Amino acid sequence: MNTNNLHQNKSATTRAWMPAIVGPALLAACAAFAPAVLATDNRAPEVPDDIVVDTTTNKVHFHGFGVGFQIYTWNGTSWGTAVPDATLFDEDGNVVADHFAGPSWRSNSGSLVVGKLPPKAVTVDRTAIPWLRLEPLITEGPGVFAATTFIQRVNTTGGKAPLEDGTFVGQVAKVPYTADYFFYRHSND
Repeated sequence: MNTNNLHQNKSATTRAWMPAIVGPALLAACAAFAPAVLATDNRAPEVPDDIVVDTTTNKVHFHGFGVGFQIYTWNGTSWGTAVPDATLFDEDGNVVADHFAGPSWRSNSGSLVVGKLPPKAVTVDRTAIPWLRLEPLITEGPGVFAATTFIQRVNTTGGKAPLEDGTFVGQVAKVPYTADYFFYRHSND
């Protein structure tokens, strides 16, 4: 039997049941921390200097808690760049937005913000993806992401690429992660 096909079949089987187990576990863990993580104030988070946003000219206008996956694809030599697939929740636990490739965020109200790459990044926890500060490349539509000036990803857990090499080109690894996302606007908006 072709070992690549065997691995692909096992990988597909694993992908089929993994979200059913990991998803509820992540949501349960997030719910346990919700009061601490989903604070109702819009103060800027404490972050390393490299990713600070000037709060004299910008203010936090939305804080969401992201739960999802960083998706990596094996290219034969590395896992490449992660692509996010996450849901953002507000302080009441309501779904507010989807986070996907770009990096992009689309709110339920229809607004969209796409972050400019590369972001400023800082590794705070070696077991988790870096904290980031991005500027918007595109903002569209009315809603929570309208007029966004900066985006910060902080308080990350998980999401790092697998330590082991992939077994075939195109192999996909969906790594669970969580993060706080802070969206800023100009102070006078």
